[in-house]
Amino acid sequence: MSALPVDPLWPRAGDWPAPASGQTPDAVLLGVPAWRTSLSPTGAGETPAAVRAALRRYSPTLMGPPPVDLTAALRIADAGDVDEPDGREGEARVRAAVDALSDVPLLIALGGDNSATYAVAQGRRARGLITLDAHFDLRDGESNGSPVRRLVADGLDPRRVVQIGIADFANSAVYARRAADAGITVITLDEVRRRGIDAVTAEALRVAAGVHPAAASDRLPAESEHAAETVSASDGPPRAGSDPAGAERAPASGSGAATDAPLDGIHPGGIHLDIDVDVCDRSVAPGCPASVPGGLAAWELRALVRGLARDPGITSADIVEVDATADAADARTVRLAALCVLELLAGLAERR
Repeated sequence: MSALPVDPLWPRAGDWPAPASGQTPDAVLLGVPAWRTSLSPTGAGETPAAVRAALRRYSPTLMGPPPVDLTAALRIADAGDVDEPDGREGEARVRAAVDALSDVPLLIALGGDNSATYAVAQGRRARGLITLDAHFDLRDGESNGSPVRRLVADGLDPRRVVQIGIADFANSAVYARRAADAGITVITLDEVRRRGIDAVTAEALRVAAGVHPAAASDRLPAESEHAAETVSASDGPPRAGSDPAGAERAPASGSGAATDAPLDGIHPGGIHLDIDVDVCDRSVAPGCPASVPGGLAAWELRALVRGLARDPGITSADIVEVDATADAADARTVRLAALCVLELLAGLAERR
């Protein structure tokens, strides 16, 4: 990266200090450079450092009016990276690192591939999950294609899972049925554009918080049929010997209505936001191995992230599936990931 100009009147984002003893930051960055179980060859383990470097290209100032300097409005810290976060032992280290920051209102995990979502959400004791992702991530096994299935299998109520941006030609009918059978709320890429960001954000927050989803009459017709017909080869065929209607189905919680059970974590909202940048159009996210033409525009992703982060129910987020080593020469994907960090902080500041 070329040297950046120095102007004392134009502060730069990033370079935030480590959490200080005796002080509770408003937000903390934590690097989770997972990459070893990725289904596609990736250098995603290099991405947390690249995002931190890219943050310095931006000002932490919201234009308002009045203008707001996020570093003045918020106490922001950077806890560094979790060492070797892959595999069962690595996931245990991630959970421990996240749990050690349990008092922080907003934890921002810098991935790494999407496998990071599993341990970060568990370490944060998430009770709801919103994904911005072109893919269901309901595969079998343990990889960047399986975090949602693993979280549900370990007890996350699928009725409090919302998947935004699920794309045609990027999934299989088997995984679409798996999501539908489990009771996961799916808002496809086309539906985001038909309904608008504000409406989609409101529904996602309501469902992930444990409030019953909107009645079918309040939603667009035939959306469930559209979701079930989403077919492609990228998620692959079911594994040999699988039973899509039975054994492979993501189990639903047996606790009754989603609003019945009290939250047992320390965070009253307890919603984790998974920002998989491959939900974006490949022109703005070439550093995401699975991004496709026709995905979200950069502004759409940023608007969704800030809109969701405004809600106090969002207590953690991850930014994943960016391979800094495969990015365009102008580092546009990494820069977009850095802007997602700033949009999360902006949403946090706008809660006040």
